[in-house]
Amino acid sequence: MQAADDKLPLLSVRDLKVRFGRKTVVQGVSFDVHPGEKLALVGESGSGKTITALSLLRLAEDAHISGQVLLNGRNLLSLTEREMRAVRGGDVAMIFQEPMTALNPLMTVGVQVAEVLQLKEALSKQQAWKQAVELLATTGIPEPERRAQSYPHQLSGGQRQRAMIAMALASKPKLLLADEPTTALDVTLRMQVLELLSDLQRQTGMAILLITHDLPLVRRFADRAAVMEHGVLVEQGPVTALFDYPKHAYTHKLLHSQPVRDVLQTHPGARPVVQASQLRVSYPVPLAGIKGWFGKGEFVAVQGAQLCLREGQTLGVVGESGSGKSTLAQAILGLLPSHGELHISGKNWQQPAMRNTPANQALRRQVQVVFQDPFSSLSPRMTVEEIVGEGLRVHAPDISEAGRREQVLSVLLSVGLSEQQFPGLLQRYPHEFSGGQRQRLAVARALILRPKILVLDEPTSALDVTIQKQVLGLLQRLQRELGLSYLLITHDMEVIRAMAHDVLVMKNGEVVEQGTVDAVLGQPQHPYTRQLVTATF
Repeated sequence: MQAADDKLPLLSVRDLKVRFGRKTVVQGVSFDVHPGEKLALVGESGSGKTITALSLLRLAEDAHISGQVLLNGRNLLSLTEREMRAVRGGDVAMIFQEPMTALNPLMTVGVQVAEVLQLKEALSKQQAWKQAVELLATTGIPEPERRAQSYPHQLSGGQRQRAMIAMALASKPKLLLADEPTTALDVTLRMQVLELLSDLQRQTGMAILLITHDLPLVRRFADRAAVMEHGVLVEQGPVTALFDYPKHAYTHKLLHSQPVRDVLQTHPGARPVVQASQLRVSYPVPLAGIKGWFGKGEFVAVQGAQLCLREGQTLGVVGESGSGKSTLAQAILGLLPSHGELHISGKNWQQPAMRNTPANQALRRQVQVVFQDPFSSLSPRMTVEEIVGEGLRVHAPDISEAGRREQVLSVLLSVGLSEQQFPGLLQRYPHEFSGGQRQRLAVARALILRPKILVLDEPTSALDVTIQKQVLGLLQRLQRELGLSYLLITHDMEVIRAMAHDVLVMKNGEVVEQGTVDAVLGQPQHPYTRQLVTATF
């Protein structure tokens, strides 16, 4: 529901400036949000969009904020802290990006929603609990009475995000600030959360300010969009006009940063480097009651999987969280024990695969991994030289220090990092690099042993669209030059379309469909595959 032009804005931001010390990170931003409108604030990491949203509620710690933030004509920047506490979670509520860190792990979600109702609506404990359960039901959480008694870690990612939305809606806000509410979710869950927000917005008439870098999401969800670059609002307008006729160069750059397919067709006679048949991976789980005294049960995470990855080929593995795709990858990496047939370059892991036998160690040189978040996967206490060269210290201890350093510099150059760009490169630490540069370090660390196979576990989901395009381009180039085989774990169908030769679809631990990327995504046969393809923005 888009507001009529003659309505006064619910929120008017005028010449907003945010400064930390001497550095100004938001520079003279102005925009309006009308009642019932959905406005998207768009930009990459560091553009200032999240700081702008936090500053509206004066939640940016140690920031000097100037300008005007008018909510129904009332300047929030001139209110006392006590008056602002009534606004936060009252007239204006916020949904944060990662519910697992935003929710209190020591309180059930029902208690957390009820607490807002007690504070903001002055309800009794019993009334607040009853209404909290009703709110959870409104957001579509199954068995809301039982789920209300669950702690955040006992809920799925989508359920945690719904609980966060229930908390935000508890005091019937006029404006909802949603900071990357779907970034950490699978494609079908993203669709569900967006549909939920749209339904709730229509029912309550609230306005939504969406902070995101996901342009397809903006096209599907928002009425208007405002684009930020380096703290400056460079362009704003109706979504259709902005997408079809962008005026600013930065907007044009964002719109043309979608992944591009640039892969060679594999030779029909290419040798298999990973083969699996009837692969099964299970975990021991405690049994309820007296049975748990005498033994453990079993949870089967992967059942009967069959796959073949050939030289120079990319096999994409897609599915929601809990589908078994990451467990499958860990079994191929030799990090989990498995049953059935699994061959890496014609050889088997000596079970249990985690044992560091000479045979297993030799296989580990051939299959390496690049993780989802380079910031958490790279040790903050190790230099670039130590991180990238670590594999050589383990697998080639006889190489001299000078020889090891030469190889480290060579592999860094192959991923686009050089001493010319970054003086003192080898002695730098991960925090001194951007997200895309850290992911290049992670790729270099994997390549130092000259493996045949790279397992790519969501390698671009933590990156902005322009950086994602650069990293995918790097991986495509390395595959062509080195003949690498990729096992690509992702829930992003656009990445699959850009990178994969074949696709394997997993649901509840089973492979429900597989084939070439054109066949599976172009003419999906299984209902679950059709659901995934339809949910792609």
